[in-house]
Amino acid sequence: MAERKSARCDAVVLAAGAGRRFGGRPGERKLLASFEGRPLAAGALDAAFAAPVGRVLLVTDGDGDLAAFARDHARALGREADLEIVVTAHAAEGMGASLRAGVEALRSDPDGVFVFLGDMPRIPSGLSQALVRALAPDVDAVAPRFMERRGHPVLFGRACFPALRALGGDVGAREVLAALGDRLALVDSAELGVLFDVDRPEDLA
Repeated sequence: MAERKSARCDAVVLAAGAGRRFGGRPGERKLLASFEGRPLAAGALDAAFAAPVGRVLLVTDGDGDLAAFARDHARALGREADLEIVVTAHAAEGMGASLRAGVEALRSDPDGVFVFLGDMPRIPSGLSQALVRALAPDVDAVAPRFMERRGHPVLFGRACFPALRALGGDVGAREVLAALGDRLALVDSAELGVLFDVDRPEDLA
């Protein structure tokens, strides 16, 4: 299987969800809640900026505090110019609509786009490079796998962009991935972080 050595990628970080299962203190937004001493969203942003990408697009529902934090975080990493805040008016539809907004906002016609979830703070370092290496001419998307369970982030090749731009509702990209068959490559990971997400306040502990 020939490797696509020169893949140019961007990253989309999905951060527009309402976090209905999270609850938490009145007025507390899940992605700004403290996780291991810093806002939860920091982990996903770190993973996105550590990936071999040109731009990171953070999809929000218009949360100004989250956008301000993301800009400060990118500035601290020396990547402020590479961050774009994408505000979707359709966040209430669910993850599919947010992912659609992120892919629609791509401007550089990349070979692939990483999709990170804002509430997954423990993505392993180096994983994104392994996913890029697996994005070969006969592969349309790559995802990590931990103990037979598919995890995140997912790297979608350009062939998937039309399907991603047609998404809606709250199904995310599951149907897109299911339709790929053997054109979806899975990269085994020894790290539970590819599955770990924060749904409820007790997950922050």
